[in-house]
Parts: sequence; structure tokens; C-alpha cells
Amino acid sequence: MFTIQKITLSMMAVAALFAVGSFVDSARAQEKQNVPKPQDKVALSAQEVKDLVLMMDTDKSGKISKKEFMDFMSAEFDRLDKDKSGELDVKELAQSAFRPSARPAVGK
Repeated sequence: MFTIQKITLSMMAVAALFAVGSFVDSARAQEKQNVPKPQDKVALSAQEVKDLVLMMDTDKSGKISKKEFMDFMSAEFDRLDKDKSGELDVKELAQSAFRPSARPAVGK
């Protein structure tokens, strides 16, 4: 037979296990916050961004206007549209890695 002391002791042990489990979960969550997130593989480096601005900024103002951006994107679309269908398919997009050296002819 169980005595009240044994039941109380068992309840205290279960409560202690929950408390330890909560502490461990909290420590794991804090540890995850301290781990830097992996960088997006699509993100550009600072130098690539500078190169991109230089390519788009046809009036050399140091800023990209909507027109400059749209002209650049239109030329880039045309460069990627290998079969000149007016649409980009999966194959064309898969081959579309940004290459600063592959400057489309924009606003010359």
C-alpha cells in the first residue's frame, strides 16, 4: 500500500522532472538564438551589390531610378530568354546565376 508520504514524494519527483525539463528546453531555445542563421545562398556580397548598382545606374547619379531598374530587368529577361519565346522556363531560370560580367546592354 502507498502511504501519503510515498505519494507526496512521487509527486515531488514528477514536479522536479518537469521543472528540469522546462529548464533544459529554455536553455536549448536560448542556445538556438545564439547560433547565427545560415546565410541565404542567393544573397549578394557587398561587392556584387556595388557592381550591380554600377551596371544599373546608367545616368551615374549613384541611385537607381525605377526606369533604370526596369530597363535593366527587361534586358536581363531578354538575355535569359534563350529561345526568345517571351517566357522564362525552368531550364532558362536554372541557368540564370547572377554574373556581374554578363552585363546586358542597357541605355547606352
